Amino acid sequence: MNTQGLTFDQIQALPAMVDLITAARALGIGRSKAYELAKGEEFPCRVIKTGGTYRVATADLMSVLGITPPNKTE
Repeated sequence: MNTQGLTFDQIQALPAMVDLITAARALGIGRSKAYELAKGEEFPCRVIKTGGTYRVATADLMSVLGITPPNKTE
């Protein structure tokens, strides 16, 4: 499993929603801690739980990181 953080370019290339672990990697948070924070509703971004899956909006993630989303007009 890749535990390295994500680069700026990788973050900007993310789809609209990502899984909890991808968001955690971008924030420098480990897998166990990410689930602990999500379950306790303390993850730094808004987390959407659907069934047993946690998802994070990339726009929320970028906001927490202080990154302005790219303006895509394609």
